[in-house]
Parts: sequence; C-alpha cells; structure tokens
Amino acid sequence: MKNILPFLACFLFLLNSYSKTGAAEKPNILFLLSDDHSVPYLGCYGNQDMETPSLDKLASEGMLFNHAYTTAPQCVPSRSSLLSGRNVLDVQMLRFSAPLDKNIITFPELLREAGYYTGVCGRSYHLDGSGKKPRETIDVFKEFGMETFRKRMDYVNQGIGDKVLVQIKEFLDEVPKGKPFFMWANYSDPHRPFTAPEFEPDPEKITLPEGMPDTKEVRKDLAAHIGEINRLDLRIGQVLDELKQRGLYNNTLIIFMGDNGAALLRGKGTLYDCGLHVPLIARYPELIEPGTKSDILISGSDLGPTILDVAGIKPDKQMTGKSFKHAMQGDETENHEYLFAVRGAHGSGLPGNSSAFDLSRTVFNKEYKLIYNPLFHLSYHPVDFAGSEMWKEMIQLHEQGKLEEKFSHTTIFSPERPMFEFFDIKNDPDEFVNLSGKEEHKKREHEFKTQLHRWMIIYRDVVPLPIPPN
Repeated sequence: MKNILPFLACFLFLLNSYSKTGAAEKPNILFLLSDDHSVPYLGCYGNQDMETPSLDKLASEGMLFNHAYTTAPQCVPSRSSLLSGRNVLDVQMLRFSAPLDKNIITFPELLREAGYYTGVCGRSYHLDGSGKKPRETIDVFKEFGMETFRKRMDYVNQGIGDKVLVQIKEFLDEVPKGKPFFMWANYSDPHRPFTAPEFEPDPEKITLPEGMPDTKEVRKDLAAHIGEINRLDLRIGQVLDELKQRGLYNNTLIIFMGDNGAALLRGKGTLYDCGLHVPLIARYPELIEPGTKSDILISGSDLGPTILDVAGIKPDKQMTGKSFKHAMQGDETENHEYLFAVRGAHGSGLPGNSSAFDLSRTVFNKEYKLIYNPLFHLSYHPVDFAGSEMWKEMIQLHEQGKLEEKFSHTTIFSPERPMFEFFDIKNDPDEFVNLSGKEEHKKREHEFKTQLHRWMIIYRDVVPLPIPPN
C-alpha cells in the first residue's frame, strides 16, 4: 500500500495539471462580421484598389478561404445559418424581419454551456426581429417571448462605428478570470448608405470588375463602397491592437467574414456570385499555418460547427453544417459536393418593391450554378440601392440605348426573368451567359435540378419544386 500511495499521488497531480492545462488551452474566440461585403473587396483577395492593411495582415498570419459562401444573400437568413449551423429552410428564417425561434440552439449557447463567457455587440445582430417594429408586432413578440438573445448571451449590446471598440473593451473587462470568451462583433460597414468619403479612392483610378458597366456614377458608387471597407479595416485594426495589449492575440481564434454579398449591381439580394461569395479569414497560431489558403467549398452553416470543433465541443445534433477545422490544418478534403442558397423576402411589401417577394433558390459548385426563379414573372428590383445615383444613371442609359448590350439584355432590365438560369462559372464567372435549355448542357442542368429538387423536399420548402410531376 505504501508503494502505491506515491504513484497515486503523482497520478492525481498529473491529472489535475492536465485538466487545468486543457481549460487554459481552450481558445478565446472573436468573430468579426462585416455587413454586405463580397469577394474580392479586400487587398488580400488581390484587389489593388483597397487599403486594408489590418485584414491583409490577419490573412498573412492565418488562412484565407477562397470559396466561402453564405446561405442567403440577405442579412437575417444568412446570420440565422451562421449562428444555428443549419440552412435557412431548416430554421424557417425566410422573412427579413423574422426572429430566430427560441428552441433553435445556437453555437454560442453551446460555448456558454462549456464554460465560455459569451457576448454580441455592434450593429444589430438581426435575429430578434426588425429593429423598427410596429405596435402590432411588438405585442406578439412580448406575448410569445420572441426576443431571445439577451437570454442566449452573457453580454448583449448594440452600436455602430467607434462604439464597437468601446463595447469590446467593456466585454473584455467583464470576462470572469479563468474563463475563455466568445465575442461576436458586428460592423455596419460597408452597408449602405456609404458615409466614409475620407477613405474613398479616386473613382477614375479604380479598376471596375467585368460585371459592372464603366460609367461615372458606377465608378463613384464603387469608390464609396471601397471607402467603407477601408474604414472598416481601420476599426478592426484597433480591436486587434486591443487584443495584443491585453496579451490575448495569440490564444484567440479570430475569424473575419462577410454576412452576405455587397449591395452592388447583381449583388446583395441576388443569387449571383456577388450576392453570396464572401471574404473569410481565420487566424489561430496553435492550429493554422501563417500565410495559407484553402480552396474547399464552405457554407455559412459550417461556421458554428467549425468553431465548436476548434473549442473541443460537440455540435448540436440538429446542426447540418460541416466543420472545416481540417482545412485550417491544411487538409483540402471537400465537405460539400454542392452548396445551396435561398433568396427569401426582403424589406417590406411596398408597391413596386418586388424584392419583398422574390423567392429564388440556387445550387452550385466550383464549376456550375443553377438558379431557380419560381416567381419569374416579377422583374428584377435592386436591394438597398434603388434610390442611388448609380441606379438612376443605369436606367437612363438603358432607356437611351447607351448602356452596354450585356447589361441591357440580362435579367436586370427584363420585364420578367427566366425560370432557370444555368451558368458555367469557370468560363463565365460574372454569370452573364445563361445556358439553361441548351442541348449540350441539358444533362448537367438536369443533374443540378435534381440536387436542388431533393434538397427542397428534404427541408420542406414551400416553393413549387423545380421538377414537376409527370
């Protein structure tokens, strides 16, 4: 017995040390989310018009993801997927002002159960319904307890601009000693209206993408969008400096992402690339080799399961997203053969605003994309820029017959849209050449229709299925 006691004491000491080390090694997590931000609008994505040194440095110290896509081209449904680890249909977040059901588990709740101190700050997180509710809505929300985020998080605050940094400092001051933290910081940039003229480049010197016409107002509009991202970068740099000053920079998993595509031409509110393709950067020295890139397909619903995986926490059984932790470690095994996204109602049903009722669906991979427009009889309506000088100029040029043909003859100015759009996105990345119905692409198009059809059935989509009964 005397011989056993020293070994037992040693074993208990090592076990205690291991458990303490394990707790200490749980990473802090900072999730930085920009608002309406597409690839390639960061310097690290090769855009030379940008001045984004903070995010470029973050990418050089971590990993840049080239194929990250949101599950919807609007903030509310997209964010519901980010937080729940599930697709938009699965959580029934198809309406812009919908609150996230209180019974749906979010990944920050699982982090909190595992000992994390959790918080959300900055611009509205959008998952407790619209910030501007009529009395009739407020009454229902109160009666049924539909505002849930103050119960889901330890710290909840809202504000824009410099207030985000103030709130993050306040949150960090409140984190109990010895607890890891999770903070979700929401930025309003580069959401319209654009209000950062001092950060804008010269409109005449920027490089326009192929998907935009070269006009005076288009240049000014894009320069203003770039200015907002440049300002965003400055503010994110201040937050990263705060982590460094507190000695938290190297033991924090830092993830930066766009919530959905930019409110630019054929962007936000559409299922084209600019509406879904977002920047994604991750830095965590314990896991990620500096200056690396990943080319695997990533869905917005993958974020929560990935963060939980890095923290050593099992995801909720309802989560359908796939962890891409392996990609952070250099393993390029694909999680997805196809990605899916949903365009739900956006804004109000005011007269002339078809965007409130647009219910399109898409399935895509790195080579092809199918868009299904069941409400094909509705014309295109821009989201968030219908009153902009850029859009007014485009309408005028179109009516005068002066707009470049490829812009005048796409769905942008058509009185109605095709029910199906099928694109070879390797050879047509701007998605202007609709191959739907072409004999040489019929077999492949049917393959994509079948995938979308299956997905819509599985998740009980209310929209008519793309393959009708015989």
